[in-house]
Amino acid sequence: MISNYITIAIRNIRRYGTNSFLNLAGLAIALAACLVIFLVVQHEYSFDTYHPNAERIYQVVKKEVKAGNEDFYGGIALPAKKALSNDFPTVQFTELFTSFGAQFTVLDAADQVSDKKFLEEQGVFFVDPGIADFFSFSWIEGSPEIFSKPDMIALSRSKAIKYFGSESNAVGRSLLFENKVRLQVGAVFADPPPNTDFNFQMLPSYATLESNLDLWGYEQNKESWGFSTSNHQVYALLPQSVQPEQVNKQLQDFVKKYYRPEAVGKIFHFLLPMKEIHFDTRFGNNGTHISSKSSLMTLQLIGLLILLMACINFINLSTALAVKRSKEIGIRKVMGSTRGQLRVQLLAETFLLVLFALIIALLITWLTLPYLKYITDIQEKLPLFQTNVLLFLVIILLVTVLLSGFYPALVLSRFNPVEAIKNKIHAHSIAGLSLRRVLVVLQFAFAQLLVIATIIAVSQMNFIRNTDLGFNKESTLLLSGNMDSTSIAKHTGFKAALQQLPEVKHVSFSMDAPSSDNNWTMNFAFNQINEDLPFDTHIKMADGSYVETFGLKMAAGEFYRSEDSLLKVVINETMVKKLGLKTPEEAIGKTIRLGISEWMPIAGVVKDFKNNSLRESIKPTVLFHAPGKLGNYMAQTNIRLETSNPGQALRKIEKVWNRFYPEYAFRASFLDETINNFYQQEERLSRLYKVFAALAIVISCLGLYGLISFMAVQKTKEVGIRKVLGASVGSIVVLFSKEFTLLILIAFAMAAPVAWYMMNGWLENFVFRIEIAWWIFLIAVVINLFIAWLTVGYKAISAALANPVKSLKTE
Repeated sequence: MISNYITIAIRNIRRYGTNSFLNLAGLAIALAACLVIFLVVQHEYSFDTYHPNAERIYQVVKKEVKAGNEDFYGGIALPAKKALSNDFPTVQFTELFTSFGAQFTVLDAADQVSDKKFLEEQGVFFVDPGIADFFSFSWIEGSPEIFSKPDMIALSRSKAIKYFGSESNAVGRSLLFENKVRLQVGAVFADPPPNTDFNFQMLPSYATLESNLDLWGYEQNKESWGFSTSNHQVYALLPQSVQPEQVNKQLQDFVKKYYRPEAVGKIFHFLLPMKEIHFDTRFGNNGTHISSKSSLMTLQLIGLLILLMACINFINLSTALAVKRSKEIGIRKVMGSTRGQLRVQLLAETFLLVLFALIIALLITWLTLPYLKYITDIQEKLPLFQTNVLLFLVIILLVTVLLSGFYPALVLSRFNPVEAIKNKIHAHSIAGLSLRRVLVVLQFAFAQLLVIATIIAVSQMNFIRNTDLGFNKESTLLLSGNMDSTSIAKHTGFKAALQQLPEVKHVSFSMDAPSSDNNWTMNFAFNQINEDLPFDTHIKMADGSYVETFGLKMAAGEFYRSEDSLLKVVINETMVKKLGLKTPEEAIGKTIRLGISEWMPIAGVVKDFKNNSLRESIKPTVLFHAPGKLGNYMAQTNIRLETSNPGQALRKIEKVWNRFYPEYAFRASFLDETINNFYQQEERLSRLYKVFAALAIVISCLGLYGLISFMAVQKTKEVGIRKVLGASVGSIVVLFSKEFTLLILIAFAMAAPVAWYMMNGWLENFVFRIEIAWWIFLIAVVINLFIAWLTVGYKAISAALANPVKSLKTE
């Protein structure tokens, strides 16, 4: 019986080839899209779940409330881990200190500095011996016991090969870290998997950091609870008997015990589960991979819509085909087939078609995976053949068969055998005619929803690229330097040498660019009143050339000069407003004290520039030039170029760098590229919208083409009569197009408010954003109408141009 069902199913699939091809194409595309989305979502939710104790690991994070605003920090004070271990004896703690852009120089067998210098932008963590209880490691050489000693380092397998040629050669050899500290390789571990935010590659012992805090400028802060950096993080491993809620309550007493009295009620510590670290954007990510649960839910919703559209196609085409199959169904019923047997037969046909589509979808997915890195944050190739994927394929196969095949099977199995044999079953007599219209409306509503979302996302990204940031980001080169006093002492000569290059227009030194991911804040007092204001200020250290290098505009006063003997500051317009001053001019001459520094007069007010990404509001900011200890933070060189050949200029600048800083590797980036990195997630999301909107339109058009083909056959005699009576080709085309045009307009009326609601919510992530204008919706409906008319037009014109005599002879 089963083999008979399959044989007949194959015959019918071949017999109605065009219909089968359209269904097959639509389903294959939709299933491939669903499979890709499943792989992406599965990968995202698998981050750091491979650690044995992942369910019991938490990051100790901080919330700070000031002036009604909440700020969240993943980094906490340097003495926190020791204090937490004392106050929570049943909980195990470990601490990490991340070093970004670190330089390592290989020492040869005689411990002499070689010319092998490497920059490690990420993956460098100072760790303590307890790290192995928290995170999963597979040790190839050595053990985590080395982390109890200073000046020791463990390397991942790939780094050991990169630096020393093999794992065995690495152990016992030495590296020079930042030209300051000699580190001996004591262990090698297997590379971490790609689904981790803790990409451990180079692991110096935390004891190394503690014994060299003065080299990083943290010596004065090692016991300070008022200073914290996002580089320093503490993690807790809770026993089975301890619940995070218990610890969270006790952490409030912890704040009262260690922080200043005025910090109580403003600073809160709590535990963030490891499984949430990858998604909680309040704290950022340890790695460069950014994700959020809302974007993954959007992705899953898109996958569901794409699949529903393909199923709608199947239902529409199958029920439209019912007229052609009416005699077949009638004869089967006369010969004794029951409704149940007919339904099984029709579901068998659907099963085979979906199975073929699934096989094609697997091939499409396999071909697509290498290119996934261009539209998502996932840079590695995802494994396609795994147990979870197999289970997903079985589930989606069964769901698709039921969604696609159940209703057509129900409709066809209900045919009256007498009417079917007499060929009295017509399109208008099938109960599903109205339903098909509803399904077409839903299908195009989904498509227009994605088209509108795509246009809004692309418009926002264009706005971001073209908006005025308050400074000049073009042709500005950033060189990452070192903060040691020897390097800082060379700034004057280095700047003079750079300015001799014809391609260089301006040079300045600073802590960072006007717009960066820096969020260094300080408490401050204003106008000789010895009491801190209820909000912190963002700070930027920069020399006097900063203003012309970045093209900042002054609102009042003047920018300080590097050679000024009296320390002065410049504030931005937002700070003026926060201080309650009416005009920028009122601020000139008043004083500011940062932390416990001396009072410094305000020399000028700079017009607002965007401190961070456009997701955030402009922060109240103080710019100052502080020679001495604070001046050591001004390690970044900013170069404004004036050339049509930046590549040549870069090579010349590198030669100057190597002349002054031969011991340091050359690190350069263009400011506009750095700013674009703020929006990687949004940029990739807009690309995803483009891809899925295109798929939605293709699937819609496949279904539309199939339906218009069916209508052309049904209206053959009507078209012939109309032509004999003098109807023009245009009027025939309108006959076929008007119904679908009306359905698309109804679909637009449904999609527009939903799209506005969804995308308005997405735009709320940006302080600086576009307004959703009426023309966006107009473009979306025009695009859909144009594509639909193209799809309908081909068949409609073919029917209109047919010989009317031949049409009238058609039975």
